[in-house]
Amino acid sequence: MAKELFTSIQIKASKELVWKVLTDFDKYPEWNPLITSLKGEVAAGKRITAKVAGTTFKPEVLVFEENIELKWLGHLWIKGLFDGEHRFLLTENKDGVCFEQSEKFGGILVPLFAKSLDGKIKTGFEEMNIALKRRVEEIQGQ
Repeated sequence: MAKELFTSIQIKASKELVWKVLTDFDKYPEWNPLITSLKGEVAAGKRITAKVAGTTFKPEVLVFEENIELKWLGHLWIKGLFDGEHRFLLTENKDGVCFEQSEKFGGILVPLFAKSLDGKIKTGFEEMNIALKRRVEEIQGQ
């Protein structure tokens, strides 16, 4: 069984500024309620260590395209049990940037976590989106 979560928010700023804040991982503890730690070399093919909603994962970075997209693939314990492909995408428009955060889940444990994914995890994505918007627009206004 597969499951996908999708959230988005409009941010009144340049995609360069949104990207700068999004990829300043050392500052995550200051503003990010969902991903409180992200360590390692963030480049395609590299493994990072991310603390997401209190759980530590070691996903592999799939895409790191400056000012556009960051995507990684993580697994809970072993591949095929509970896998998540997390994606951040920035799209410029007349009002600034549309920031999208999504995740595709797969694996045999997905049905067990489906309710939590639709509730707590999706809420976490939305809270992070709001916090990112707040942080970027605060910097934009300085």
